[in-house]
Amino acid sequence: MAQVFLVELSVGAKMSQTHQWQWIPTHLTLKQFEEFVLPHLHRGSRGPQPKLSLHTIFNYILKLLYLGCQWKELPIEQNKDGQPEIHDTRIYAAFQAL
Repeated sequence: MAQVFLVELSVGAKMSQTHQWQWIPTHLTLKQFEEFVLPHLHRGSRGPQPKLSLHTIFNYILKLLYLGCQWKELPIEQNKDGQPEIHDTRIYAAFQAL
């Protein structure tokens, strides 16, 4: 079962008694990914390069962790030909490599 974490944000000095709750993001922008995640990833030099960027694959992994579904049930975007842009086993392999 997936855990959900809450982040507490205080709202201004005047409203110190009031708290606003925000969910941890399940989609990172490219800038956020390059700043916070990419420096910690090890990119292998052997084997074929993925067709999608690491940013896109990482967002699919975040989506999977948020939804708590099986790998084969992960909602994957379709390309212009109507085919999935990546197979779920490729995302799983990338997850194992992290």
